[in-house]
Amino acid sequence: MADTQYYGTGRRKTSVARVYLRPGKGEIKVNRRKFDDYFPNEALRMIIRQPLTLTENVESFDILVNVGGGGISGQAGAVRHGITRALLEFNSDLRPTLKRAGLITRDPRKKERKKYGQKGARARFQFSKR
Repeated sequence: MADTQYYGTGRRKTSVARVYLRPGKGEIKVNRRKFDDYFPNEALRMIIRQPLTLTENVESFDILVNVGGGGISGQAGAVRHGITRALLEFNSDLRPTLKRAGLITRDPRKKERKKYGQKGARARFQFSKR
């Protein structure tokens, strides 16, 4: 039972997180750093712990995360999605609880590309009549 681990890949914007859940006492490591050091913002830490608190597994797993790409907010969302998927691998009976909270669905929103001949994705250069 010591070798048991559950894996989940989470994605958000351009961030990708590989999450490993191992039976333990609730320690979280992100990119080999302490959880509190990597995510100094309390709101982001709360977002990441959301699937664990909903399923009451906060102190039953040690979590190892490798995350890259994007910014800190996208990475937090990717980690949350990865934890959710790993929890589903651990116990598929948790699916209705996680589904109700909207954690299973990957957030598809990404930055829209800038269009040629214009200032931005939607922004246009100011029209000048003369």
